[in-house]
Amino acid sequence: MDALDLARWQFGVTTVYHFLFVPLTIGLGVFVAGLQTAWLRTGKEHYLRLTKFFGKLFLINFAMGVVTGIVQEFQFGMNWSEYSTFVGDVFGAPLALEALLAFFLESTFLGLWIFGWDRLPKRVHLACLWAAVIGSNLSAYFILAANAWMKHPVGYEVVDGRARMTDLWAVLTNSTALAQVPHVVAASFVVAGGFVVAVAGYRILRERGLGLLPGRENRRGNGLGHDRVNGLGAAQDVTVPVRRGPDMWRTSLRAALVMTAIAGVVVAGSGDLSGQLLREQQPMKLAAAEGLRHDTAGAPFSIAPGVEVPGLLSLLAAHDPAATVQGVDDIQARYEQTFGPGDYTPNLPVVFWSFRVMIGFGMATVGLSVLGLWLTRSPRRRRGGPARPVPGWFARLCVLALPLPTMAIIAGWLLSEIGRQPWTVQGELMTAASVSPGVSLTEVAITLAVFTVLYGVLAVAEGVLLVRHVKAGPELPPAVTDPAGVAPDHSDETRLMPTLMY
Repeated sequence: MDALDLARWQFGVTTVYHFLFVPLTIGLGVFVAGLQTAWLRTGKEHYLRLTKFFGKLFLINFAMGVVTGIVQEFQFGMNWSEYSTFVGDVFGAPLALEALLAFFLESTFLGLWIFGWDRLPKRVHLACLWAAVIGSNLSAYFILAANAWMKHPVGYEVVDGRARMTDLWAVLTNSTALAQVPHVVAASFVVAGGFVVAVAGYRILRERGLGLLPGRENRRGNGLGHDRVNGLGAAQDVTVPVRRGPDMWRTSLRAALVMTAIAGVVVAGSGDLSGQLLREQQPMKLAAAEGLRHDTAGAPFSIAPGVEVPGLLSLLAAHDPAATVQGVDDIQARYEQTFGPGDYTPNLPVVFWSFRVMIGFGMATVGLSVLGLWLTRSPRRRRGGPARPVPGWFARLCVLALPLPTMAIIAGWLLSEIGRQPWTVQGELMTAASVSPGVSLTEVAITLAVFTVLYGVLAVAEGVLLVRHVKAGPELPPAVTDPAGVAPDHSDETRLMPTLMY
């Protein structure tokens, strides 16, 4: 093993870890903004409580994403100086736009949203959150545009061994970027939707007194949730049983199911476009994803080794079941003639199985959302009546399915980046020529060990914060009593100890 191998491991580990938070933050921000918009339009208190509850989860992930993302920039200078030298003139513009425009917009207005509760007018406060959400999506656009240039370089020329940008608009409107941006952003909404679905499912089980495993009831009991609240001036936390109305969690569950289902359609459509572009721009990645060894007309799609659907790969890649799809071995021979001797094949097993994990887990998540929308649909009735309850088994399934969308999007990233190897810039710069020549194996090993330990600690902190907040539940409204000392009857919960509040 040499410094190149460890540098690739280091960048892969830190990037995958960073990518755990980015999709959730992008999708969850839109979800929280939607909840606050619903509260502003309807005035219903449970929308406000859900906004603050999921807003805290959003902020935890945002902070962790910022911290872990900073490391990427240092690695470009530490381990990949030759790469930075080659792409610097091209990447300078989109990454500067990301930092100066998108991230500035995101962080500034997010700060106003955090500290603007009860200080800014409601509409202005909501506008701050939407501005921050728009900034996060713009940030994703500029970063993905730069990444797309590595897969399909356009709008540049090579001068003295460096890529010089000649057309910024061509870089920002790269066909690969126009397919990749909606695919990744929509996948982020699927991740966020799956997260909200899992949280809502857990809260439904908890507040019905049910356990995660069938047949195990909460001994605390009989539909009463237990949340920790702080008394005003109290010296310690007090456990208070609070009856929650299922409508609040049913509302958040169905909203997340709708977001997941719609985003899943966008993911499928943009993925279809990406597949067609791969056939033209990155044929080796497409062949590796299928494990296709030779150029084949009417290429089959392998669901699993030995299980093939004839002509399906050609249909997906060219919308023609008889089209020819290039194979790994034939592409290798052509690349040797074009670029010289060398191994131009990526890690075939990783690319092959990443493709199937991405599709399988993604489809499972979207299928769960469609099933949930059917199970929780409103029954037809002429007059008002109780909404259809969320089945306990489905709530458990929602919790257990929490890892699926995250695993799908991580697998998609592995497919995208490992499938491009051995190139950092397709057809222009190879990975072996991108590493810093002055960095030793020992230096990379030390930094890899430090980052791994640090990220492990951050992972534990993130997990503890999220679990603690989800278990605690949303804040309760301030208690208000009439002159007789009787607490009002809220439609979605009964306050058993009205003298305490968050």
